[in-house]
Amino acid sequence: MSAQPDLRSNVAAERQAYYAAIRPLHLTPLWEQLHALVPPQPVTPCVAAHWRYDALRPHLMRAGSIISAAEAVRRVLVLENPALPGLASVTQSLYAGLQLILPGEVAPAHRHTQSALRFIVEGRGAYTAVNGERTTMEPGDFIITPSWTWHDHGNEAAGPVVWLDCLDIPLVRFLDAGFAENLAADQQPITRPEGDNLARYGANMAPLREASPHGATSPIFSYPYARSRDALARLARAGPVDAWDGVKLRYVNPATGGAPTPTMAAFLQLLPAGFEGRPYRQTDGAVFSVVEGRGVATLGDGTGAQRFEFAPRDHFVVPSWQTLRLAASDECVLFSFSDRPVQTATALWREERLPR
Repeated sequence: MSAQPDLRSNVAAERQAYYAAIRPLHLTPLWEQLHALVPPQPVTPCVAAHWRYDALRPHLMRAGSIISAAEAVRRVLVLENPALPGLASVTQSLYAGLQLILPGEVAPAHRHTQSALRFIVEGRGAYTAVNGERTTMEPGDFIITPSWTWHDHGNEAAGPVVWLDCLDIPLVRFLDAGFAENLAADQQPITRPEGDNLARYGANMAPLREASPHGATSPIFSYPYARSRDALARLARAGPVDAWDGVKLRYVNPATGGAPTPTMAAFLQLLPAGFEGRPYRQTDGAVFSVVEGRGVATLGDGTGAQRFEFAPRDHFVVPSWQTLRLAASDECVLFSFSDRPVQTATALWREERLPR
């Protein structure tokens, strides 16, 4: 009866000796890792997290007193996933942070291969300039900085302005494709009037003999909240309301009908007062920014479920393939972004809508 344990011990010892022998040759046995590498369903190291704006705002404003926008280049508090410390990542492919610019400041011009989305959280009257055109920031506006375009930010208003920065930094880092360059001046020359991008592409039309200026990224770089909010309200009145999403719209590249950038999708949704959404899960982890209203996001199932009671300007992250259920005590508007374009382009994206 004792021979069997001895046999197993000998086999284990022989395998360990074999692994030690091949390690200097930079070889490793697949059979020791196969089940972790090809799991039956997505397994993410990321965890759900909720950032209450009322709790973090004092720290963001304090940052304004200890470092200038010029010195910081971008004065941002990164929304760091608790399970990914030190990686400046909110999911494994996405970065999110809250940027502050104070009256009279300029965040100097630079460009980089990483694509950036901006969603205005607090304040009005600051601007972003992209490739020679400025757009004035208003709460709820969605603004794009296409890959490798010069951009700077300034605040000529009376109060602080805060926005959510959404970038594909972790994805670009994974691909070893990151480049950046600083402009010699803090601000780029303005060569086109404000609203030029909307005039050319915002009426579901495009100039006849003009190529889209930003390649695969949307030629519209500023999507005003007033237009988007009105579209949601009209659809909510017309009904029906989706049982999982409420009324949800995706921002589109008018030149292609696809996502605003090749790597990131963005959405705006309305949850009617009293909405009790059904649970769903998707492979694209998503970051949500609360624009209006109060509600509850329930993440996960059973005894391990987490309940985030959200309020305006709060943010939360939903990791890949984690069940999400949204509920609204009063009418809510939520902005969100994810890496869905990458997943759809590679035929990896999957969604499961659960009945209850």
